[in-house]
Amino acid sequence: MSTAMNFSSKSFKPRPPDKGAFPLDHFGECSAFKEQFMRCLRESGYESSACRQRAMAYLECRMERQLMANEPLEKLGFKDLIEEKSEAKPEKS
Repeated sequence: MSTAMNFSSKSFKPRPPDKGAFPLDHFGECSAFKEQFMRCLRESGYESSACRQRAMAYLECRMERQLMANEPLEKLGFKDLIEEKSEAKPEKS
């Protein structure tokens, strides 16, 4: 009976999430961005694609304040929004 309950031959080794752990926003530094995003979700019937601009702004806020690791926004799925933003800016002569 004791041999059936012996799991020590393979020990479980926990590993961190792929993107790592990040601190919570204890001081509410990005709460305004979060609230705008949540309001957008409620107003759009929780259609997240309608709120991508606000999601990107929230993640930028978190990265600027070291509440998450800096990642290129393209890598976080916002490449199309970044291209739109750069196309909308007029070139300086």
